Amino acid sequence: MFKDIKEVEWNEQFNTGVATIDTAHQRLFSIVRKMVEFSDNEKKSKWVCMEGIKFLKSYTIKHFQEEEEYLKKINYSGYTVHKRLHDVFRDKTVPALEEDLVESDYSEESMSHFLGFCLGWLTGHIMIEDRVFTGRIIKRTQGVLPENVVSALEKVLAQSIGEVFGLKVKLISEQYAGEAFANSIICRMAYRSDEGKQLFVFFVLEEKLVLRTVGQMMGVEFKRVDEVVISATKQISWMLMDRMNSCVKLMEKFKPYKEHLMTKEQLAKEFQAGRPYYSLLFNTELGYFAFCIKQQ
Repeated sequence: MFKDIKEVEWNEQFNTGVATIDTAHQRLFSIVRKMVEFSDNEKKSKWVCMEGIKFLKSYTIKHFQEEEEYLKKINYSGYTVHKRLHDVFRDKTVPALEEDLVESDYSEESMSHFLGFCLGWLTGHIMIEDRVFTGRIIKRTQGVLPENVVSALEKVLAQSIGEVFGLKVKLISEQYAGEAFANSIICRMAYRSDEGKQLFVFFVLEEKLVLRTVGQMMGVEFKRVDEVVISATKQISWMLMDRMNSCVKLMEKFKPYKEHLMTKEQLAKEFQAGRPYYSLLFNTELGYFAFCIKQQ
């Protein structure tokens, strides 16, 4: 039932050049993939997922500790930021995903979210973050948000979604890195300053969330994404951005000038070119959505 996830395989481009770290990464991939394979057996999927999560969390904690010790040993200048990424994934993201599993009684959808996100996080973290400290790629980043800014953005987004759609919003990750979650619509909104600087806002919205929310607004039951839904999604994205900007003044010097839809592959390339400064992932009763801002 997780066909798309099964297509993700370990390959040589994930190697960092540090044998112990590469072995641990391969082990993490193996754990997630075994959970995917065993989850195809509906009679065993819940038990396998529960046991698999326990083992995954235990091994992840062990690996993070070992990797952080290595970074301290080589006096890696990005240690503090890298450790923060580990901490957020371990202490906030995985527990939030696990909570969703329990609340849904380990539904197929919640397991797909959990396994797909974990595999996506591992891939993105290795490709974008871990290969930096061995010099495999050059670091291109805009930093990590202070916790008070994350809290402010989380509050404004939760209020905005609640006011517009009447949905409860829960933060899943404050370091979203383009991980795929089911079928999604990705809208990139471009802003420009008088000096010619560009800023891009990304809304990544799960299709079922879009279909339900747009349908509620228009009084129509949409079965698939069409031109009407896409047009409405773009307008909703601008509306939410205006609402947030009026509350936290994210882009006072920038003016909107265009938007377009992106593919998952295009989004992945954006993240590989440099992690956005603002990058949050949320869950609602109807589906997931991510909010990111990146400046060039």
